[in-house]
Amino acid sequence: MPSGDMLALINDSGRVVEWGHLAEELFGWSAEEAVGRTVTALMREAATDGERQRERFSETASVLVKPVLRGTSVVWQVLAAADATSGQDVAILKAMLAHSPVVVHVLDNQLRVVHTSTAGLEDAPVGHLLGKHFTKAYELADPEEEAAVAQRVLESGEPVVNRLVRRIRKADRPTRRIRSVSYFRLEDSRGDVAGLVTSAVDVTDRENAQNRLALLDTVRARVGHPLNVGTVCQELVEAVVPAFAGIADVEVVEDVIRGNEPPPVPVHRDVPLRRTAFQGHIAAGHPVGVVRPLPVGTPFSDVLSDLRPRLVSIEEDSSWLAADPARAEVIRRSGSHSLIVAPLALRGHALGVASFYRHQGQDPFGEEDIAVASAVCSHAALCIDNARQFMREWVIAQTVRRRLLPQPPATHATIDVSQLHLPAPQGGGAWYDAIALPGARTALIVGDVAGQGIAAAITMGLLRTAVHTLAALDLQPDDLLARLSDTAANLVAARATLPPTDPLSREPLTAGCAIAIYDPVELTCTIARAGLPEPVAARPDGTSVDLPVPPGPPLAETGNAPFPTTTVDLPEGSTLAMGTAALADAVLAPSGPLRPFLDSAGTRPLPDLRDDIAHALPDGNRTGETLLLLARTKALPQDRVLTLALPAGPEAAPIARAAARHQLDVWGVDEETAFTTELIVSELVGNAVRYGAPPLQLRLIFERMLTCEVSDTAASAPQVKHARTIDETGRGLFIIASLADQWGTRYQAQGKTVWAEQPTGVSTERQNGA
Repeated sequence: MPSGDMLALINDSGRVVEWGHLAEELFGWSAEEAVGRTVTALMREAATDGERQRERFSETASVLVKPVLRGTSVVWQVLAAADATSGQDVAILKAMLAHSPVVVHVLDNQLRVVHTSTAGLEDAPVGHLLGKHFTKAYELADPEEEAAVAQRVLESGEPVVNRLVRRIRKADRPTRRIRSVSYFRLEDSRGDVAGLVTSAVDVTDRENAQNRLALLDTVRARVGHPLNVGTVCQELVEAVVPAFAGIADVEVVEDVIRGNEPPPVPVHRDVPLRRTAFQGHIAAGHPVGVVRPLPVGTPFSDVLSDLRPRLVSIEEDSSWLAADPARAEVIRRSGSHSLIVAPLALRGHALGVASFYRHQGQDPFGEEDIAVASAVCSHAALCIDNARQFMREWVIAQTVRRRLLPQPPATHATIDVSQLHLPAPQGGGAWYDAIALPGARTALIVGDVAGQGIAAAITMGLLRTAVHTLAALDLQPDDLLARLSDTAANLVAARATLPPTDPLSREPLTAGCAIAIYDPVELTCTIARAGLPEPVAARPDGTSVDLPVPPGPPLAETGNAPFPTTTVDLPEGSTLAMGTAALADAVLAPSGPLRPFLDSAGTRPLPDLRDDIAHALPDGNRTGETLLLLARTKALPQDRVLTLALPAGPEAAPIARAAARHQLDVWGVDEETAFTTELIVSELVGNAVRYGAPPLQLRLIFERMLTCEVSDTAASAPQVKHARTIDETGRGLFIIASLADQWGTRYQAQGKTVWAEQPTGVSTERQNGA
């Protein structure tokens, strides 16, 4: 007889409720004769029926009896079994079901519990579970989802293995258990779906341990990349919520945020802390940025006294809540029931406090969570201290920069200047200058030192000082850049001599600079650049053009490559734009998205043009600092300039003195200044006649200073001589140096110009009205 064929169904009182066709053939009783009778009566009658019945019993040497569910009642199904299970096998199965950590549940095809092992059942006796839908028998966190999974296995036959299922939290079970559940479809010998077999293993401890390790990996990967205390703290709370806590709060000692040394432990009760980060479903009443000392008598102040983390159960009558009413109100509204307070500390110094809360719907913290919180805070404390040290250096660097940059921007009568400077978050070495030169000219300078921090700021200051010193020599842009490059090369050589332990010895020096000298008399601009983008000129007619300035090598670069210069015409009202490499693609390039702002510069006020460009700059990361210098040119009025060609003979001096005397009278210069100017003109012209080469030219410029210039085509340099008392010549330049505020020589492509400057000798109001 095939194994698995059903013989009969017997209810819990021992009466037959179903009698199969196979049973009719085997026992000889029809279904009408057997149904309703007890098994005992049937067996007694069969025993008295003689040899014929014993032969029939031998055909069913073994049967299998198992419970099945009918409605809400359990009945016993009698099946034919080819091989009866031995008593030893039954004992083994019973032992496994009773003591194995794997809980086995048998569900019928309606997903009702028909059998379950006793191992691991902490909720209710087995009898209370039988007949119930499995989602009602076991309190699951998501019963709908589990019912759907079980139904899919029942329909498809595809098993689901090692699915994590969570139980709901209850008052008598505060910690939610996690089980690894597997579903397998159960079929009878005919292939009909009989139900499911599910197995469940408690993996709460394993999952919690894995979650803690994953949390630590997340914190190490996500926290501490930006060197900013506030950002590090915000990264910390975002990494632990909701993976570890429902709410996270970080408070840092105010001095630490400012870059100062953290206080030693125990921290004085009056030391203020700033709330630097908060993450959770309640933020009102707990704003970031609040600065206050921590109230005494709370777990938070206690942590700062001994740097020992604390696990605190939050009760309504907790005494420490009364010491901090503002925090107590937030805790009450959040429904928090468990708290860990951990120190942010390094080398026995307190940086701050981190607080982790769990609220309704979350398991309370356990002792093992204290170690996790301590490990998280140890990593965060190291990152905060790194950010603190960087912040200290950044503050110093920014202070140095502010001292070294122009304060305030110089004003020039022949040019308007406006600058856009967006410092990099870590600081940098970009700078600009507008230096007044003799002859009403102006030197426009943009420089950029690669790097960040104090080293870049100090290097920038050294180069800027060198530029000012060299500009006083009235050098051409190419010569000025060459000497500035020599200065940078000396700085590189000095770094090379530093000991290997000095970080500056391993930091390269890379710098660029662009210099433009604008002449308001000739309306020209002479430009040279080293490592910076090509400048742009916006014409008054609303067009812009890239100025063809050949690129020179970066400063301090080895080799003898020159710094080519270009002289271009700049009509009055033109706008010259010079900037660092960060603006090359966006603003200065012909196809740059912000180039139309320069095209339409026209006569717009420079501050408005600068603001428009600043607002339109993309927010993405830019390489280096953003610095843009805008200069609007003006022409020096013709009535402020006297230009006179001179003969090459001795008569040149009297002619020059007479022309100068007349022009000074027109300008309203006082007698003393006029007398000094005549003497200077006489000596300059006499020197040019004696040592120079024709043609000669005199030019007087009346602007913020009164400038006398005499030009000739000789390349020889004038030198001051200290004549003896009996000498009749040799005192010309000595006299000029004594009378003028400053004097010098400027070389052109052909020849030179010797100049001398002195105050105008008229009031500012009269000079502006001249």
